[in-house]
Amino acid sequence: MTNAADGIAYTYPELGLNPSTAEQGTNPGSFAKKPEIAPGVAGRYTFASPDTPGMPAPSEKTAWDFMPEDWTLREGFESDYARADAWQPPEGFEPVTQLESARLGIVTPEMQRVAERETHLTAEQIRDEVAAGRMIIPANKVHLGYNLDPMAIGRASKTKINANMGASPVSSGTSDELDKLEWAERWGADTVMDLSTGGDLDACRQAILEHSTVPIGTVPIYSMIIGRKIEDLDEETILETLRHQAAQGVDYFTIHAGVKRDHLPYVKKRLIGIVSRGGSLLAKWMITHSAENPMYTMWERICDVMREYDVSFSIGDGLRPGGLADATDRAQLAELVTLGELTERAWRKGVQVMVEGPGHVPFDQIEYNMKLQRQLCHGAPFYVLGPLVTDVFPGYDHITSGIGATAAGYHGASMLCYVTPKEHLGLPKKDDVKQGCIAYKIAAHAADVALGIPGTRDRDDELTKARAALNWEKHFELSFDPDFARALHDEDLDVDTDFCAMCGHDWCSVRISKEIVEFTSGKDESYSWDKAKKTAALTAEQQAILEQRGVLSPDQIHRLASKTKDAMQSDADDKASCHSDYVDPESARKMQEQALPVVTE
Repeated sequence: MTNAADGIAYTYPELGLNPSTAEQGTNPGSFAKKPEIAPGVAGRYTFASPDTPGMPAPSEKTAWDFMPEDWTLREGFESDYARADAWQPPEGFEPVTQLESARLGIVTPEMQRVAERETHLTAEQIRDEVAAGRMIIPANKVHLGYNLDPMAIGRASKTKINANMGASPVSSGTSDELDKLEWAERWGADTVMDLSTGGDLDACRQAILEHSTVPIGTVPIYSMIIGRKIEDLDEETILETLRHQAAQGVDYFTIHAGVKRDHLPYVKKRLIGIVSRGGSLLAKWMITHSAENPMYTMWERICDVMREYDVSFSIGDGLRPGGLADATDRAQLAELVTLGELTERAWRKGVQVMVEGPGHVPFDQIEYNMKLQRQLCHGAPFYVLGPLVTDVFPGYDHITSGIGATAAGYHGASMLCYVTPKEHLGLPKKDDVKQGCIAYKIAAHAADVALGIPGTRDRDDELTKARAALNWEKHFELSFDPDFARALHDEDLDVDTDFCAMCGHDWCSVRISKEIVEFTSGKDESYSWDKAKKTAALTAEQQAILEQRGVLSPDQIHRLASKTKDAMQSDADDKASCHSDYVDPESARKMQEQALPVVTE
């Protein structure tokens, strides 16, 4: 694509889709690859970043290459069998999982619901992505009987985020976790993992499942060792625990089956060893018993339990790096090869799969990690923790990991596991959950816009038009956290004017652009407004935000929070006294200075 301006030719690479459905503005569209959403290997590029030279190519295989042994390929489909009518299941077979239904060409009610939520995809495309193994719909049949709203995880869908929560032996309980669940859902978590290791784990899990509208994941090994040593873990306990949690309604299990006995020598020189709880527990079991990881050797039996309830795998990365110095090392990559093998084995059993990934990864290695998984695991959805791109910001790791998460989403990850400010330091509290969710909603949304997923930039464009019109109410309404945005605005200037407190009247470039007749900026009729307004009184939540920031004095906050309706409203034809059309610029500046708080230390 070439564009000429002022005698200069700008050449763009072949562009993918435009994330704006209306193609508003001057942006040329996404620089990501054009998507190929098609059945089988033809659709291996759904929404994908261009490959940097030297990156691993996508796998030439999909879940269609790993069918159950008792299914028969009909004649005539040897060269192209990514079709439902190509395969014959055994007589009397009834599909149980979403993957099995998709293989038979069935569009389930859950696929229909996902299509309603992923408006850029049809239910048939969702079915085909599930059949290819590139998408999962984690929806335990029991949980569907509660309040679960089906969703999808896959690179053809929008990037999802997960929020971790759970009681520990030293903090929280069931009521606290239900509060955090509600809070995580409010702030955009697409799934929630209950990682409880203390208190009544069973009651807490049951309560979470009955109340949640999003899929719930667990790491069952935590429950397996309650009241016993890891060395005493046996096959009966493993299967019994999995069956119990599946019957409760858990939608996906993290099973650390990829940590094999012959991988353990690769960990010896790591600076921080094994940071996965499940990985370290199983490593100790293998060393104690001089035997292979039981999760690996029992894999098909585990699959049978999970298939019965349509529980999805989140195949755990027990050897993920816990610091930049250990990233992309031999231990991590050896385990990833095993995760690819386990993916194939699960597909043969008809079970849905996503794969977990690192961890702590330098920014320059993120694309390689994403695309190596795409190859070794044949496009199965990748679910990554962060990754954190630096190790020296404890207390701010929601930011350090959010940077890596954006890159991970752009380069192929389907779901991002949030990191909160408490990461490495303690159990997240309610506000930590909010901060983690927001950081990761930013990362996921930024990745989706960059990938060119249709419609993902629409809200951004609408907010831009509201900002250009200096329509503050619409500006806040379209923001992700209106209360926070409004509180910050009113902290400086509690009147909606045709300028902002950052620039003031004379220096406001948005106001100046709006006034230039030749520009379209700020002239959208649906956002136009011509009267400054005194803002409403602060809500209790907005008041708490300003109190927590500690910038304004209690008296100043009280003034903003106690405005009455009569005091806020002027006559219909009156303009607020700081409006630039009502007073001269000098008076406007004086009024702005008076409205600004005086900060003392």
